[in-house]
This record gives sequence, C-alpha cells and structure tokens, in this order.
Amino acid sequence: MRLNKILYTIAGVALLASCHDLDLNPLSKGSTGNWYSNETEVEMAVNELYDINYWPEDGQAHNDWSDDYQYRDVLTPFDGATLNGQNDFVVRLWDNQYKAIAHANSVILNEGKAIANGANAQTIKRLVAEARFHRAAAYSKLVVKFGDVPLVLNSIDIDEGKAMGRTEKSKVLQAIYEDFDAAASVLPEKCTGVVRATKGAALALKARVALIMGDWQTAATAAHDVMELGIYALHPDYANLFLSTTKTSDEFIFKIPRSVEYDGWYYGANAVYNDLVRNVGGWCATCPSWDLLAAYTCTDGLPVDKSPLFDSHDPFKNRDPRCCMTIVPFGSNFLGYEYNPSPEATEVMNFKTGEMVYNNDTRANKQYASFDGLAWKKGIDETWLENGFKVGADIIYCRYAEILLTYAEAKIEMNEIDQSVVDAMNSVRARAYGVDKSQTDSYPAFSIKSQKDMRYDLRVERRMEMAKEHMRYTDMIRWRQAEISNSRKSYGMLYPAQLCIENVTSKGDWFWPCAPRIDENGLPDFSNIEATGKCQVLTQRVWDDRQYLWPIPTSEVLINKNMHQNDGY
Repeated sequence: MRLNKILYTIAGVALLASCHDLDLNPLSKGSTGNWYSNETEVEMAVNELYDINYWPEDGQAHNDWSDDYQYRDVLTPFDGATLNGQNDFVVRLWDNQYKAIAHANSVILNEGKAIANGANAQTIKRLVAEARFHRAAAYSKLVVKFGDVPLVLNSIDIDEGKAMGRTEKSKVLQAIYEDFDAAASVLPEKCTGVVRATKGAALALKARVALIMGDWQTAATAAHDVMELGIYALHPDYANLFLSTTKTSDEFIFKIPRSVEYDGWYYGANAVYNDLVRNVGGWCATCPSWDLLAAYTCTDGLPVDKSPLFDSHDPFKNRDPRCCMTIVPFGSNFLGYEYNPSPEATEVMNFKTGEMVYNNDTRANKQYASFDGLAWKKGIDETWLENGFKVGADIIYCRYAEILLTYAEAKIEMNEIDQSVVDAMNSVRARAYGVDKSQTDSYPAFSIKSQKDMRYDLRVERRMEMAKEHMRYTDMIRWRQAEISNSRKSYGMLYPAQLCIENVTSKGDWFWPCAPRIDENGLPDFSNIEATGKCQVLTQRVWDDRQYLWPIPTSEVLINKNMHQNDGY
C-alpha cells in the first residue's frame, strides 16, 4: 500500500529546499497543478532528492549490520536472522527509495513544461539529468537489497499500482545503467559552490552497482572512466579525510553535506554518543569488533597469525597504519584523555590538566564501558564535543579510493590481472603509509599473483580501507561471506573486572593471550582464544541464507496479489 500511495500521490509533489543549502529541511510544498513551470521550481524539486533520508548507508547509529561492529551484547535483526517484512529498516528503505523515484519521475516527465514557459533549456536538461542520477541511485539501493522490484518510469494510477508485480532485476539494472549513462552525458565534471551530482558521481555509482551485481566488465569500464577524468586523486592524509572539518578534497566524488548551523547533522544525538568514548561524555556503545581489529595486516603485509611482528599483548603495534587511524590505540591521547580499557587502569591521564582522573572507559569502573575494549577513532575529533555533541560531518557517499579498488576487483574477477590492477591497489595502500606507490620499500606493496591470491589481497585491503564507511555489509553479502562470519560468535573482555584481572592481566595475557586464526577468506576466528577461557562470548550470530536478500515489506505483499515475497520470509 505504501508503494501505491507513494507512486500515485507523490508523483506530482515537489518538496522545496534551498537552492544553495542542500542540507536544509524542506520548507514547504508546491502545488501539483502548475509546478515545474520555471527553473526555480524545477531546481527546488531536484534539491529535495539530496535529502539524507533518500541516501541511507548500510547501518547507522548502533545498527550497522556487519562484523565490523559490536553493539554491547545485542544482536541486530540481521545478526540474529530475525529479519522480516515489518522491520523498520526494511520498510524505511523501500518507502524512501520509492519516494525518491516518484520525485525524480515527476521532474523527468515534466521536462518540457518549464522550457515551454521560457526557461533555459540547458539548465533544465542539467536538472533532469540530476533527477535521472537520483532515480538510478534509488533503484540501485532497491535491487541490491530486494532483487526483483517494481520498475516505474512513468506516472501510474492507483489501480495500476495495486496490480504491479516485480520486474526482473536484470531489466531494472539495465534501466539503472541507462539513467546513469544519460546523466553522465549531461552533468558537468565538477560542481562549483554547491555539492551536486556530477559526471564522475554518475559513473562511480554505476561502477558500484555493477560490481555488487557481478557485472565485472561494466564495473571495470565505469571505474576506469572515472579514473580517466583526471580530476580525482587520493587525499594525502587518510586520517584527516574523514574529519568534519574536511569539507573539500579531490578524493570526494559524491557526498551529502551536513550542517550543524541548519540542524542537519550526523544522524542525531544517539549516534554521536554511541561512538564517543565515555571519558568525554559519550556512551561507547557502538564499537569496532574484535573481528575488525584482527583483520588489519601487520606492516609486513601478513595477517596477524602469520606475521612475526604481531604482538597479541599490544595489538596496535606494527599494524597497518589505518588500524590506529580507525580504532583508538590503547594508551594513546584521544580527545584529551588517555584511552585505556584495562581493568587495572582505574585512573588515566587527563592531558588537558596533566592530572590522573577517574577512568570511565574501563568496565572496572563503569559497567557499560566498551564491552570489547575497543572504540572508534576514524572521523572523530574535538569538534564532536562542541555544539552540544552535534556533528556536522558530511556523508562521504563515494570517494576515489573505492573506485580504484572497484577497478582492481573487477579486473581480478575477470582474471585480467595486469600492472594497472597492482597500481590501483598500491596507490590505496601506499597512501595509508604516507608514501608514493613507487616507494615499494616503504610499505608492503602488492605484486601480480594468482587470481585466488589477488582476490584475497583485494578483499582484505578493501576491508581495511573502507572500515566504518558502511560498505562492509554489502561486501559480506556479495562475496558470500555472511554465511561464515555471521555463523560465528562475537567476543569481548571477561566481566566482571576482577575475573579479567585474575585470568588475563595478572598472567600477562592482556589484551589477547595469542593471535586469532585468520581463515582463507581473511576472516578472524577466535575459537582458539575462547578455548583459553580468557574472553567472553558477547553474542552467537545466526545465519539464514534467505537474508542474502531482504524481505519485501509485508504491507506490500498483503495489498497486492502480484507482489510475491522473497524466498524464506
């Protein structure tokens, strides 16, 4: 019923947003009768498509559905295999993407109205190209999660909506490609002043959906086209790239701007509190998982169970630099306080005052301190403590490093492994080490290997590079790794604190007594540490193959006899 209502009633409505501040909330609604009659009205309608609700990431606040995250001892519906057609994330994704499609369709179908009234044809065609970009992006999100979905490119009445079934995903994918190509042929290479869709963004998101769908040739070609534009480059400082103060970079391809001033900020207060450590007033409830910490290679390029450089008692030592840029290292100065989750560290240094203070980040003092001892660092700085914990960090939806890795992965899967693949992967890794890719003695550089070994290297590199950017979920699904990672347990420190002191720290086995095993997929296995009795099982993840696709919202199935449900739901 939601789909029918959205497609029918929203099709002629344009919610207005500022022409210059895309992070403002809609201010009013336009009349359906005479709307789209001039440039201003069309631009206002297109601006609405940049609303954050139309650009969800795979996991927000404490609901990131991947093995990179741990929310205390709680399972998400995905982790517990309880996903169903009433789940809020399922319903919201479906609803909002079809709202975006309806808005985009209205702009596209009314292209001639403003031109007939004397509007600048070139401006209108650009705005229509933006609408096609947004429509393609919306369908991309739908087809990735649900598979076959209704393909609506024209206005339909309520009866047609009630009878509409699901379109085969190959046809939807073809429509997505056509929209992205049409947008890319019109959109400018760069936007000035205001963040808007560009030629590069259209090609980049085409490459992304093609990669997820296993269309390697299309993914490689689109990614290469982005590279050939010559306007994108890796940001010189990986850690700095994700800070809220970094508003411009040659690495950004498409992002959704956020603004504290206009009350358009980082997912609401809970997300900020969940990520922040407790010594600065946060909750530290949404944490990096042990799985993620173990997934980073050592500085020799080897996994933790193979590298002689790995020290399980100091797990941040000799690791890929992105490890310490993503997860707060133990004993480091983070936001003015020493971060130390050890049960013996009841006091830590306040670097702002030079005094030892009560440590809120150890479970010896606070029961709800990080359950696994880890805390997020990536993208977090002192600005998070300002403005009442409101954070104006832009959503970096697509960046150049992803394109380099997309190109490399697609070429690997086609077994077209050449120097261009190695160069793309080395560019990403070398940036993490702060050197040029040509300085192969200064970082663990990649070289041409077998397809199997290159696939392994690419997947590990992608996980390290893209952590906390809400892409791990899709990677787990398309690589068919979810059935492995989501059948395993998640782990944390022994609790209560005295138990951890007696069994771990007093015996010199803090943080881990030994290295976890890394399997042939690059996935950590902590069963050997569990066998020592020196960790706590936080959750037992459960997997069901049906979750490789999401369920169609139940309300859609009940109202429409032609809307068949995905298998297993």
